[in-house]
Amino acid sequence: MPRKYTKIEEHEEEIIKLKTKGYTRKQIAEKIGITPDQVHQFLCRYNRRQHNVEKGVFPKKKGRPSKFNSLETEISRLRMENELLRDFLSLTERK
Repeated sequence: MPRKYTKIEEHEEEIIKLKTKGYTRKQIAEKIGITPDQVHQFLCRYNRRQHNVEKGVFPKKKGRPSKFNSLETEISRLRMENELLRDFLSLTERK
């Protein structure tokens, strides 16, 4: 049985409006065309995000972080360059 994929974030505003009007998860799911479990999972994620924002913890950016964002990574890169330059100068008999 093929699985039906739906970008639930496209319906985010509609789900929130229906939930504030008092609709149940089953009614919301039937209206949008998704399963009640998907509505439940979305509402859990949404409530968790809102709770974190109220606490002052903002969501992290999606995706893989850049390698050169952290200071530690930059320092280790510079140390490696320095070591390579020292090796190069010692091989060419310079100081």
